[in-house]
Amino acid sequence: MNTTFRKHRDWPILFLAVFFSVGQITAVYSQTNVLNPNLKISSTLPPAASLLFSKDFIVSRDLNAVSQAANGKVSSKGNAKRGLDLILNKRYLPPDFDQETFDSIWMVWPDKLRRLALSASDQKRLQMAFDRYGFTPRENDPLKPLQYVVDNEGKWSMNCFACHGGRLYDNRQSFPGLPNNRIALETLYEDIRAIKRKLKKPFSGMDIGSAIIPMGTTAGTSNAVIFGVSLMAFRDSNLDLKSVVIPPYVIHHDMDAPPWWHYKRKKMIYIDGFTEKHHRGLMPFIMVKQNHGERFRGFEDDFVHIQEFILNVETPKFRGSINRSLAAKGKKIFQSNCQNCHGSYGSPSTFPEKTIELDEIETDPVRLKALSKNYRQRYGKSWLADFGKSKTVIDPVGYVAPPLDGIWASAPYFHNGSVPTLRGVIQPSQRPTVWTWEEGTMDLKRMGLKVIELPEDSPHLHPSEAAKKRLIFDTRRYGKSNQGHEFGSLLSDTQSLQLLEYLKTL
Repeated sequence: MNTTFRKHRDWPILFLAVFFSVGQITAVYSQTNVLNPNLKISSTLPPAASLLFSKDFIVSRDLNAVSQAANGKVSSKGNAKRGLDLILNKRYLPPDFDQETFDSIWMVWPDKLRRLALSASDQKRLQMAFDRYGFTPRENDPLKPLQYVVDNEGKWSMNCFACHGGRLYDNRQSFPGLPNNRIALETLYEDIRAIKRKLKKPFSGMDIGSAIIPMGTTAGTSNAVIFGVSLMAFRDSNLDLKSVVIPPYVIHHDMDAPPWWHYKRKKMIYIDGFTEKHHRGLMPFIMVKQNHGERFRGFEDDFVHIQEFILNVETPKFRGSINRSLAAKGKKIFQSNCQNCHGSYGSPSTFPEKTIELDEIETDPVRLKALSKNYRQRYGKSWLADFGKSKTVIDPVGYVAPPLDGIWASAPYFHNGSVPTLRGVIQPSQRPTVWTWEEGTMDLKRMGLKVIELPEDSPHLHPSEAAKKRLIFDTRRYGKSNQGHEFGSLLSDTQSLQLLEYLKTL
């Protein structure tokens, strides 16, 4: 099917899809069954490759080291270690598929990839699957991905790390709290539906919903905000399920997830500063029908712990060489050009949480228009916002300039992930119009993702395989513009390099 994002005029189709995705929908196809071979995957994977993702860069692969301060730390509101355990091991959504389905999924891959998988060892085949869908292994249980809860019965349910747990460039190890710039949910569920047809397994609600609602037209992005908006339509202000439902106004859009280490610095969350930071604000994405009002509200204490974990995710430090002389000059440029919006760093540090009006920032406007005034008002009066006690922005005028801690690690940039490097953020002339990843490698010169720029009329823009098309970022498409934020356009190349060097230190 055509996965191009549709605007709000398609809300009847969207609403039907949401109805499917939150209900107990199953479907079995009568196509010829393909028997799954008995896969015997060992309980351990080969020792991880060196964590030097260049000769100068070392990143800890220990899950707990990512949030070292969180281990056992208990605040008056939550336990961060407990929060991490809940994300990894407690199921808040219905299972989407089982272990047999995932072990068999390679059988529906394109011919060349399928032949490679057929001749590969079980361990290599698992790695191929993880790479195709943007999964990373758990440190203490590498047969399970960070991004899904896998229970003792082998049932897989998505968790927060699908979007908020990635890997640092070409390092394959997991980093909880890092935006997952490789997640490929659209490709995953496309393949899941195909293998379930062959295995004559029932479709889950997510299988059907994802066939109609875009989950992310480019790998590394998601349409998650719209899932939350749509699920809210089924609820009253107390989050109980309604008997009469009015279809919501929606605009599909791809978003690049923010890094969780920024959460502690914010008072408001989302790129438009939509709602006040609160543990309930983390919960809209689990409002599926199975989680009726009482059950949904019963998860609140869990999300107190989950928020505590997020508050304790530490900023990854750049461990390569830094030219301190250049960085010192870059700091002065930052203070003159960037600090007013993005804050100051070091001791003391500040974060103004400043909203830049759209007419000034001029980045892609789709996200700003995506949430209707009616939805914002309903959210603000609901249990999620403590019935109006938590601040909700009803009429946003622009986007909030984000903190820049650990900015070197969170490529690509802009709220829609349209700019692959920091050099491009600073200098608009350095932004490619159409680009694709180069195996997740870090571009040390431009600071960000190393990408291949494609000609705007390249035949590669129309691959026969949909999964390959999703690896191409075309900034001419709806909601994917890389324009705006031209504040650095007057800087010289030398000044830009100095500023880049300083950004490594944040």
